[in-house]
Amino acid sequence: MKIRSTLILFLLWFVSFSQNKQIVYGFLEIPQSLILNPGGKVGNKGYIGVPLLSHIHVNGGTTGATVYDVFANDGVNFNTKLRNAVNSMNDNDYISFNQQLDLFSAGFAFGSSYEKNEYLSFGLYQELDMINYFPQDYAILALEGNQNNINKVFDLSDFSLSAEVISVFHMGYNKKVNSKLNYGFRGKIYSSIVNVNSTRNKGRFVTVPGNDNVYDHIFDLNLKLRTSGIASLDDDQNSDSEGAIKTIANRVLFGGNLGLGFDVGFSYNITKQWTVDGSLLDIGFIHHSKDVENHELKGDYVFEGINPIFPESNGSETADDYWSEIEEDFEELFNIDVTNKSYTTWRPIKLNASLNYAFGEKKEEDCNCIKEELGYLNATGVQLYAVNRPRRPQLALTTYYYRYLFKGLRLKATYTIDSYSFYNLGIGLSAHIGRMNFYAMADNFIQYKNIYDAEGVSLQLGFNYIFKKNEN
Repeated sequence: MKIRSTLILFLLWFVSFSQNKQIVYGFLEIPQSLILNPGGKVGNKGYIGVPLLSHIHVNGGTTGATVYDVFANDGVNFNTKLRNAVNSMNDNDYISFNQQLDLFSAGFAFGSSYEKNEYLSFGLYQELDMINYFPQDYAILALEGNQNNINKVFDLSDFSLSAEVISVFHMGYNKKVNSKLNYGFRGKIYSSIVNVNSTRNKGRFVTVPGNDNVYDHIFDLNLKLRTSGIASLDDDQNSDSEGAIKTIANRVLFGGNLGLGFDVGFSYNITKQWTVDGSLLDIGFIHHSKDVENHELKGDYVFEGINPIFPESNGSETADDYWSEIEEDFEELFNIDVTNKSYTTWRPIKLNASLNYAFGEKKEEDCNCIKEELGYLNATGVQLYAVNRPRRPQLALTTYYYRYLFKGLRLKATYTIDSYSFYNLGIGLSAHIGRMNFYAMADNFIQYKNIYDAEGVSLQLGFNYIFKKNEN
């Protein structure tokens, strides 16, 4: 039972995802780069994203042991590998999951007839975001039990979880002030589909020698789980898949708990070849007042355990009565308070910033002049990414190389240092066939040779219909 409980905790921790999209960021030819920096440079006159296919993002990794570390057929006892994996991690390790799917998106330039220097973009996307710190003391207690940990204080604040599924309607404005400066902002309306969070837990658990029994189990608890959008999924209206789908679809289209947010960003040419840019994303909140159910367990408790001697009752009390009484005592000891009080969650603010250097001017074949609309063939730079999390920010540092291969094909290669890996190599391609744009990105691709031992996996792809700047 101990091994089974620990394995469940550990399997929930194996795969982690991050919101970093370092390959797409600053990739001028991909319209979705404006989602990461509303003030970035614009590389088209307009675009229409292919519905459900314009942007698909999945990213995963682990800061600790991998699936291979526990399940490899290497002759080592499974229980030993599981125990080593649990002991190799601490409560600062975490899993985070992020997935995005564009439902629709589009954008177009506007302004004077001669120079369209303003750009409007809009769309609707679905996002799933989750972070769960590794509950170290919970895992040790599940693995070893308390018999071998008498007088050891288990920290119950190790449990920290935040998960949500939302839809986001957004509208962004981008302004090219002059040849040096672009700025922009994006407004967002959030509609929460499901939210679960438990990030402010406190408490401890300790087993000590008892007076009336062998051991006393002492609890000091202040645990809280807040949810919205979950309780009603068990209603008769949502008992079948059709009803549940209708409920979720209604929440996607602003029928859930609502919130507001915004993004800001800029791009500035220091010189003709040096550029600095940055953005702040998801500065906002969601207020949860519909379908709310909160569970709180608070107080000091002492449980003396089970009396190993069955009481003499002269036949008046059966074994079932004895165990039922123990069960009732245990349930009465831990009184969980359930409320429907509304609450507010803040979106995880994200920071992007980069310094870039372009070189290798593109020239016409029939003259020695620079082809203005193509600019430079190459670019390199460094990008910083950070996202705010319940305990501490997640950080990533990326250096990249961009290459204009030929008309219709561009490449970007990245090297990233983050919480998951110090040797994360990624590559992305953007191809234009006529007016269609297709892009595909893979991160940490070197580790794909053994996906079970990979510290990180990332895939992104999309299809867009592009109106090029040089079209009339």
